Amino acid sequence: MFPDLTRDDVFRLETRRLWLRWPCAADAAAIVDLAGDRAVSEMTARIPHPLDRSTVDGFVVKARWTNTEGRSLVMAIAPRGRPQSLIGIVSIEPDPGAAGPHLGYWLGAPHWGRGLGTEAVGALVEAYFAYTPGQTLTSAARVENAASRRVLQKCGFARTDGVIGVRPRFG
Repeated sequence: MFPDLTRDDVFRLETRRLWLRWPCAADAAAIVDLAGDRAVSEMTARIPHPLDRSTVDGFVVKARWTNTEGRSLVMAIAPRGRPQSLIGIVSIEPDPGAAGPHLGYWLGAPHWGRGLGTEAVGALVEAYFAYTPGQTLTSAARVENAASRRVLQKCGFARTDGVIGVRPRFG
């Protein structure tokens, strides 16, 4: 799905305030802290609570492996001025049962409400359509997660046939 350009752990995406980079072992403690927060995990479909270190270590290894193979693109979200300080994750992964690959994301609660999720999601969506031949991208948000639904809407996603999806804005 993803080209050679993204398959090397030096691949980065920069936005005005963020640096998106491959997750690494040094991020595990921040992931446990931030994603393991009940307020965060309850707003996602896949993050368990409590979240343990061995689950996170496995996630990091799998993310790096699927990134290397080009099957997925899982990126750590970090402030541009502190690129080693993970504040969330944004990813695009295959979803065999959907119209296209699935975009997922989470942001640590201390970083909510500042548009950082929209900035990170927007950057990865643009990269997906710029670097791959993909024509459709899907995502989902829990009904009670209005903030996440707004992020998706701001990034061009629209509800279609019960699925939230986006088509490229160019190409």
